[in-house]
Amino acid sequence: MAAEQDKLKKYFSDMLVYKSPDQGKFFSVLSLPSFMRDWILMKFADENGVIDKEEVSAYVRKVIPKKEQWEHLKFEMARNYQSVRFLAKVKVEIDISSRTAFFSLPDFAVPKRKGEAIADWDTVELNKDYLFSPNEVWGVVELVCTNHGTREETVIKMVDFKPFCPYTIDMDYYIGARAEFTLAEWIDIILSAIDYNPAGYSGSSQKLTMLSRLLPFIEKRLNLIELAPKGTGKSYLFSQLSKYGWLISGGSISRAKMFYDISKGAGGLASRYDYVALDEVQSITFPDKNEMQGILKGYMESGEYRVGDYRGTGHAGVILLGNIDEQHMNVNVNMFMNLPEVFHESALIDRFHGFIKGWAIPRMKEDLKVNAWALNVEYFSEILHMFRDEPIYRVIVDEVLDVPTTADTRDTEAIKKICTGFMKLLFPHIRKSEDIDSQQFSQYCLEPAKSMRRIIKTQLGIIDTEYRGRDIPDIVLKSG
Repeated sequence: MAAEQDKLKKYFSDMLVYKSPDQGKFFSVLSLPSFMRDWILMKFADENGVIDKEEVSAYVRKVIPKKEQWEHLKFEMARNYQSVRFLAKVKVEIDISSRTAFFSLPDFAVPKRKGEAIADWDTVELNKDYLFSPNEVWGVVELVCTNHGTREETVIKMVDFKPFCPYTIDMDYYIGARAEFTLAEWIDIILSAIDYNPAGYSGSSQKLTMLSRLLPFIEKRLNLIELAPKGTGKSYLFSQLSKYGWLISGGSISRAKMFYDISKGAGGLASRYDYVALDEVQSITFPDKNEMQGILKGYMESGEYRVGDYRGTGHAGVILLGNIDEQHMNVNVNMFMNLPEVFHESALIDRFHGFIKGWAIPRMKEDLKVNAWALNVEYFSEILHMFRDEPIYRVIVDEVLDVPTTADTRDTEAIKKICTGFMKLLFPHIRKSEDIDSQQFSQYCLEPAKSMRRIIKTQLGIIDTEYRGRDIPDIVLKSG
C-alpha cells in the first residue's frame, strides 16, 4: 500500500488530498458535497493532509453561506451599500428587449421578482465562456445594492465573479499518467477518488460493479437501471461527486421539469446535465404518464425531444435507482414490478442500455471509507465530464468488435456504449485499436457490457412475450 501511495504522489502530487472517515464526518456536518470538500482540503490541508477544523469552519461560514443567511446578506448590502462576497451557484441570462444581463442564485431563490438581480456587463464579458453554460455554474460572486434604470429601482447587482475552477485540467497528462499504473492499481485509484477504500471489497467483480455506476458520468446518454438494498451508496454517488449531474429523490416529475417548460421557454434537466438520476424511483409520480412515456422513448432513443412546436436535444443519461428486497434479487424474476407505471412498457425498458446488480455492491461500512491519499474528486469529476466529448474510444470499440449481421440494433448499441464507457474509465491511455490487450478488454469492458445488457433483455422477456427467448447478440472481439 505504501508503494502505491508513493507512486500516486509521484504522478498526481498536485491533485491529491488526504481523505479519512474523520474528515468525511466533519464535512458532512458542514453539508458540503464531496467535490467542494476536496477543494477546501486542497486549500487548507498541510503537507500531511491535516486541516485546522476551526479555521475551515470559519471559512465555510463566511464564504459558503446557507440559504437561511440570505436575509443577513441582504442586510449587509442594504446598510451603507456594503458589498458581499461568497461562493454560490449562478445562472446568467440575457434579455434582448432591455439589453440587460440578469442573474439568479437558485440556492437562495433569488430573484424574488423579475429584474431584481442584474449582472454587470463587464463582469459577464470577462467570464462569458464559463457563465453561459446550459446549467448553473459555481463561482465567487460579489453583490451590491444599487439603483438601476430610469425609475432608479433598487436592485441587486453582481459586480464581480470568479469561476469555481481551481485548476486547469491537462487531459494529455492524465492519459499519459494512466500508462504508469497497472490495471489493478488504476481501479483502486478510481475507487479512492470517489471516496471508497479498495481494501473493503472482496475482489475485482465487486469493484467493477461499483465502478459501473460511473458510466453515465463519462459516456453521453447512457441509460441505466440499478436496484440495490438500502445503504449501498446509490444516492451519495449520484448526488455528491459531480456538479454536472442531478439527483431527484421521490416526488413528482413533470415534462416541464424534465424536458421543456413552455411557459418559461426554458430547457429542463435533460438538456442541462450529464445525467438525471431518479432516486427512490418507486415513490416518483408523473402527472401525465402517457406524455412522459412518449417523450422518454424518443429522447432515450435519439437524444431529441419535442414539446409543442419546440424541438430540443440533450446528452443526459436517464438513471433509475430503486431499492429491492432479497426475494427479488434474481434476474430471472420480474424485478421491475414495483417501478412506476411509466416504466412498465417494454418499448421503454428496451431503451435502457444496462442493469447494475446493486446487491453485488457491499453495504456501506467503516472499512469501505477511504483513509489514504487519493485524487481529489473535483479534479476527477472534471476528468469524467471532459471524457464525454472524446470520440476516439467509440471509434476503437467499433473497430475491434465483430457484430453479427443479424444482431438487434438496440442490443448492439447498448453493448458498445457500455464498452466505450468502461474503456474511457479504465483504459484512457489506449488511443489505437492495435494497442488493446484483448484479454483485459474482454474481461473488463466487453463481458461486463454484455452482462449488463443481458439482464435488460431477460427482464423484457419476463414482462413481454414478444421478447421471450431472445438473447443478446454474440458480439466478440475480432481475431488477429
